[in-house]
Amino acid sequence: MPRNITTRTGHTAAINCRVDNLGDKSVSWIRKRDLHILTAGILTYTSDERFKVVRTADSKDWTLHVKYAQPRDSGIYECQVNTEPKISMAFRLNVIVTPPDAKAIIAGPTDLYVKVGSSVTLTCLVKQPATTAQDIGPIYWYRGPYILTPFVAHPNDAAIDLQRISMESTLAEKLQSRLRIANAQLLDTGNYTCMPTTAEAASVVVNVINDESPAAMQKSRAVRTTSATSRGCRMVLLLAMVASSVVRWLIGGCHMDVSSGRESCSNLSTLHINYSRLHAKSARHLEQHRCQALSLTES
Repeated sequence: MPRNITTRTGHTAAINCRVDNLGDKSVSWIRKRDLHILTAGILTYTSDERFKVVRTADSKDWTLHVKYAQPRDSGIYECQVNTEPKISMAFRLNVIVTPPDAKAIIAGPTDLYVKVGSSVTLTCLVKQPATTAQDIGPIYWYRGPYILTPFVAHPNDAAIDLQRISMESTLAEKLQSRLRIANAQLLDTGNYTCMPTTAEAASVVVNVINDESPAAMQKSRAVRTTSATSRGCRMVLLLAMVASSVVRWLIGGCHMDVSSGRESCSNLSTLHINYSRLHAKSARHLEQHRCQALSLTES
């Protein structure tokens, strides 16, 4: 069964293929509907400049980027290694058109004040009646420029303890995601963004304070106002840089081993995830280590 990847029209889709023990063999990306070889190694064999393979030095990951994805790009793409016999891994790309008013909503005020030690629950709702459950895709949560992810962090990543933070998603008439913070601390203060795969994001500012005095609340408001402009700039940069990591996060749990010719996948649930690490110190760091975002099972 091909692994499903969903993206919105106009966004960059990134399909990641991890190959172990490649040796002197090469990796190619093939579009199955016309058997067109899009890339071989790091070279591109199509006149469509939207297609490109991305691989960092000494990485096992070969990521096919499809920029400005369109519905016509939907279909099966195959990552193939030129062994004998050939081994391959198939991915189904779903490029969907979402209504212009498809937006996420975080219930409650846009500025939330809580005392140290309190529990915080942020509820994000996405309603898209014309979209199938398979097409909706997951919801991602960010704190400022940092993506909250379930994979084991790279050794160079920020060693921040986030075992107090968990996420749970359910699907009924609306896709709903809850981010829970237990025993809130001052370091939990920040801008939290709910980012669906197929709708516009929503944000809320969480202010963790030592007391409920007006002076403390006013100080928190001042800090938030000062950082608002820079936060917007960081998010624009972040969105441009994490698109590939976010998509690969869906399918990175599977990889091929050239020496054995076998494919293996993890079994992490996509609907209930305990977050234990904070990935990336900055947008630049995230770009540098984006190939580490590869531990979630196929969708």
